[in-house]
Amino acid sequence: MKNDANYQADSASRHNLKRLGLIRAVVLLGQGLALVYFSLFKPIDLPTSSIAWVLAIYASVTIATANRGRVNIPITDREFFVHLLVDIFFFSILLYFSGGASNPFISYYLISISIAAIALPGLYTFVIAAIAMACYSLLLNYHIPVSAIAPNSMGHSMAGNNLHILGMWANFAISAAIITYFVSRMANELKSQQQKIAEHREQQLQDEQLLAIGTLAAGTAHELGTPLNTMKLLVDEMLEQQDKNQDLTLLSQQIDQCRITLKQLQTTANESTSDAYSAQSLSSYFDPLFERWQLMRPELKASISYADCAVSAPDLTFHPTIAQSILNLLNNAADASPNSVEVTISWTKFEIEIQIRDQGVGLDATNIKNIGKPFFSNKSEGLGLGLFLSQSTVTRFGGSINLQNIEDGGTLTTINLPVNLTLKTENEE
Repeated sequence: MKNDANYQADSASRHNLKRLGLIRAVVLLGQGLALVYFSLFKPIDLPTSSIAWVLAIYASVTIATANRGRVNIPITDREFFVHLLVDIFFFSILLYFSGGASNPFISYYLISISIAAIALPGLYTFVIAAIAMACYSLLLNYHIPVSAIAPNSMGHSMAGNNLHILGMWANFAISAAIITYFVSRMANELKSQQQKIAEHREQQLQDEQLLAIGTLAAGTAHELGTPLNTMKLLVDEMLEQQDKNQDLTLLSQQIDQCRITLKQLQTTANESTSDAYSAQSLSSYFDPLFERWQLMRPELKASISYADCAVSAPDLTFHPTIAQSILNLLNNAADASPNSVEVTISWTKFEIEIQIRDQGVGLDATNIKNIGKPFFSNKSEGLGLGLFLSQSTVTRFGGSINLQNIEDGGTLTTINLPVNLTLKTENEE
């Protein structure tokens, strides 16, 4: 669960909101101490009661925000954006009562812009910067003057052409633009790199699982050879003694299929070491594959059809392991629906789509998040490896597998495969 992207995003948002609460606490403490000092020890004609009320309301908002972090509801980017707008709102009111743009703390607006650039998408950052810039501009003319902190040149307004105030405004505008553009891009790049590192770690873990399963499969295949040969000899002897026994004939065919499967495993392993795969027509690839599947499932009534597509069927260049992945999914459908499975193949110039529809009970909603994970299976005798191996293989070569419940019952498995399957490299990802 902790590897889930939504969980990680919500966790980051909660940490950011907690840090924002700490920043608010520091600002409140500083503003409170400044109000006490300039009201009691060095009065400068501040509207003390008005500022005290604003600070009290702001403190209440800060406490409520701290409690919000404990509520088990996801914190979205939009909500965090609103929190920053609230900060700008209260800070603007405080500046209005304490000299407006002439207040040396006017540059605190840059803190909100910086936080937005680091924590939020670019659009939200741009809106925060624009609103902060608008508030700064309004405070140039609309504020309660405080003579003790005003420049001594030509007054406080734009009409007075106060170069000091105008210089501060221009500096703020340039700083806000730099933060909005460059810091935001740098933060997004860091997030992207962290996401790639997380994906690489997950892929590495999956590769280790596949290696372990592959080693186990190789050992198991080696061990199965001897008992299969023994069974084949015994069945052949029994067939010689009992002519045309259907059960023994079927058993002999299934043993032959097991031996073919083991041989195919060795062949696939050898072919996988090569980077060059021969191109095949669509029918020459899928027809033998479906014949092999039907030999494995002699009692299954399978409906296999090729769609009437607008373009001619392309030639396929598939990695040898793709066939086994498709067989795994076909067998899963046959296990879920022993009487009927519908398979439809369609294509475009660049992609093959295989739809496998069964009439089973469908996917279990309570365990749907575990589907596709190693060693998890809804079947009582399942190993929990078929879907995991298929999904890992198909995804590794640029394809995708999607499973969904059908309204009138059963499961629809959709496999999308690029016509030319090549191994996805880190640069392509």
